[in-house]
Amino acid sequence: MVGNPYAKYQENSINTASGPELTLMLYNGAIKFCNIAVEAINNKNVAKAHENIIKVENIIMELRATLNKKYPIALEMDQIYEYIYEILVQGNIKKDPEKVEEACKLIRTYRDAWQIAMKSRR
Repeated sequence: MVGNPYAKYQENSINTASGPELTLMLYNGAIKFCNIAVEAINNKNVAKAHENIIKVENIIMELRATLNKKYPIALEMDQIYEYIYEILVQGNIKKDPEKVEEACKLIRTYRDAWQIAMKSRR
């Protein structure tokens, strides 16, 4: 039986990515799942919305867990991630697409800044 080539490609991408690339993948995944959740809320698909918001919450928790707290910026980022997480929880409880969009907008902002930082290091 032949495995899914796309899944194998994804697995290889993750296994060979650097730390900064993995962070970028997490941001991109969070944005993708936010977009799916907003669409699901708008289509009254509560289960799909919940499932995808939980995925974003898990990504935010992973980003928080990987912060190097010996740097002051990490403490600030931790507070921002905590705020994003709380917005997601509220959006999930109320199935409020505006809350999920607000979280997604913040995630996009930090993803874009992360990309700039990655390019400046090259």
